[in-house]
Amino acid sequence: MRKTINLTLSLLILIWVFGAVPAFAKGKVENNLPKSKEAGFVESYSPTEWMVKAAGIGGGKKKYREQNAIDDARKCAVYFCLYLGADPIFTTQEEKNRFSLIEQDFFKEENISKFIAWESEEFTKRVKISGGKELKIEKVFRINVGLMKEDLVGLGVVTATADLAAEIGLPQIMVLPEVPSGGNPLEELSNRKDVKHAARVIESYLTALRYEVIVPEQQNFLNNYGAAMRLVEGMNDDLSYQIALAIGSDVYITYAISIDRRMVGSSEQKKASVSVRAYETTTARLLGTETGYSYERPAADEVVIEEAMHDAIDKVLSRINAYWKEDLQRGIQYKIVFGITGNFDEDQIEDIQFAVSDVIDAFANRSKENIVTDQTMDFLVWVEPGRYDKARDLYRDIKDGFADEFSGAKVARQQLNRKLLLLEVTNE
Repeated sequence: MRKTINLTLSLLILIWVFGAVPAFAKGKVENNLPKSKEAGFVESYSPTEWMVKAAGIGGGKKKYREQNAIDDARKCAVYFCLYLGADPIFTTQEEKNRFSLIEQDFFKEENISKFIAWESEEFTKRVKISGGKELKIEKVFRINVGLMKEDLVGLGVVTATADLAAEIGLPQIMVLPEVPSGGNPLEELSNRKDVKHAARVIESYLTALRYEVIVPEQQNFLNNYGAAMRLVEGMNDDLSYQIALAIGSDVYITYAISIDRRMVGSSEQKKASVSVRAYETTTARLLGTETGYSYERPAADEVVIEEAMHDAIDKVLSRINAYWKEDLQRGIQYKIVFGITGNFDEDQIEDIQFAVSDVIDAFANRSKENIVTDQTMDFLVWVEPGRYDKARDLYRDIKDGFADEFSGAKVARQQLNRKLLLLEVTNE
């Protein structure tokens, strides 16, 4: 019944948006999709606009072929943003299935035109094909993907960021510079002007898209994270991972900057490259990596760094969004580490391990056992967002559940944060 109501509601929305009953509802077969599917990503122009190079194919009477090819290229550019490339708007099969019901109406020329923020006047390619019966052109477009996503949210095809946030909370993202092994990213932030500027560029980009961003400042941050850091030492040699886990971000981003300089006459030309990586905090799993480049130009370091960063960060965000949607389906993810610190014999330790495992199975949607030794038990768990939106609620149920399962020992907390619970099992 709910599915029928939702489909009816979507149909009414379509009629309101497009001004007509969709083709699939009338039983009429249309083909408004682009003939050409040849397109490529050029750059991220802004947080809401992508630069795309797209080809179009035009047939029919000779005098109309060029315009038909341009119209097809416009559709191809939009199609690319939806489906193609490394980071399309649609990241799940469910989104594609919902869109298939309305794609013919969505790709009508009058609807497509509102997403074209700019297009080049010149063709990058113009050739006759099919024995001269068709014309193939290629040109550059700037597509307003922000507006496109808003429309798709209104049509019920994709989920709005605000709706995702209401279910699972906004993801917290920590931004840290990449450093050599043994280096301290916090010192880099404090000591290098270009590194600090790059962090601010990422922060501005992410906050424009309503992410929660953590950019640690050296002095204040060091005063607060020391105790937590000591607890996660030894889990991973990567200091960036340890910092992100200790503070409790959902995702952490690292970046590295390089600027090439050369003299052309009396002018110094600069070209920046920026590599950006995103990691899942609880596991340090790489979610995405991209490299962005600026144009070579006589400009300040900050200008070419910002241009290169925009080219890279937008692609990485698509990977973060895919991770976030996947986690939404499974639940909120926590890393739970139990240290068995009490005075127990071998049989008691084994019983404690059984009890801990039973307690986790009782409340987790899904769990993964990473490490089990006589001193340590390390788990990843996924839990209901509405029930465990705070680490303290999760800790309380673990503590009470263990007390019911095992006598002679208790669970105590060492550290709680958004993503990490460091607990110990001690004698009562």
